[in-house]
Amino acid sequence: MARVVVDVMPKPEILDPQGKAVAGALPRLGFTGITEVRQGKRFELEVAEVTDAVLADIEKAAETLLSNPVIENYTVRVEDQA
Repeated sequence: MARVVVDVMPKPEILDPQGKAVAGALPRLGFTGITEVRQGKRFELEVAEVTDAVLADIEKAAETLLSNPVIENYTVRVEDQA
C-alpha cells in the first residue's frame, strides 16, 4: 500500500481567520517568535499502487472535491510506499 497526501492551503492573497486566531492565541499561551499562521487541510489517501493514472485521478479529485481552486492551492505527493 502507498499513501498519497494532498495538502490544501488558502492562497496567499486570501484572508485566513482561523490562522489569525491561532496566531493570536499562541503568545497568550507562552509561544513566542511565531509571526504568522496559515491553517489548511491534509488528506491522506491510501492506494494499492501509485501509477500515473492513479496520480491523475487524485489530482482531479484534489481540484474538484478536496479543494476550492478559486481560493485554495493544493499539492499532491507520495508519502511512502510499502
